[in-house]
Amino acid sequence: MTTSKTKHALIVRGGWTGHQPVETTDSFLPFLTEHGYDVRVEETTAVYADAGYLGGVDVVVQTNTMNTIEGDELRGLIAAVAGGTGLAGWHGGIADSYRSSSEYLQLIGGQFAAHPAKAAPGELAGEAADNFVRHTIDIVPEKADHPIVAGISDFELTTEQYWVLSDDYNDVLATTTLAARDFDPWHRPVTCPAVWTRQWGEGRVFVSTPGHDLAVVDDPNVRTIVERGILWASR
Repeated sequence: MTTSKTKHALIVRGGWTGHQPVETTDSFLPFLTEHGYDVRVEETTAVYADAGYLGGVDVVVQTNTMNTIEGDELRGLIAAVAGGTGLAGWHGGIADSYRSSSEYLQLIGGQFAAHPAKAAPGELAGEAADNFVRHTIDIVPEKADHPIVAGISDFELTTEQYWVLSDDYNDVLATTTLAARDFDPWHRPVTCPAVWTRQWGEGRVFVSTPGHDLAVVDDPNVRTIVERGILWASR
């Protein structure tokens, strides 16, 4: 059922096509419409420089992997979030967007570093599936009542498992632990945030590292978390 008050969502998508930025964002269009959002879709970050428009956006949904951003665009995005515009995204579309910008990394709170392969180098086929490993997304017990993860138990995925560099300003809702296998150069398991939120000025930021492609986004747990995360981040 559509709500009576129109809200405004901006989808900004692009970058590496392997993350299916068009397909994944398109899959959320019905959800946004049903929740009363008027949705604008942009294929570049130029819109971030439009302060007059961006200040009236309730939530930005971004999936823009390994791309670049101009200085005025980045400043516009950060200012909008600080002013109350929400920012939400998944996987490399938000956690591996603009690698050269420390200001963006501070806004997001986590940077993709690696997705370990499923076997030793000599045993790999040289394809994307080499990096698809079975792993668990663990809901943080103390956060089990948070509206984004309420009612969701720990669940398993077979996809890229993100090793992210992060800081303790994040409100971590779920984690994933990367094993230390005989062929890995690290010597003990590493636990990284998998779902987190972040308050920036008056705005909210939501990140889910699961979401490599449409198949992962369509996992019922991932989709529920992302849908709730978008609503939570929204002004």
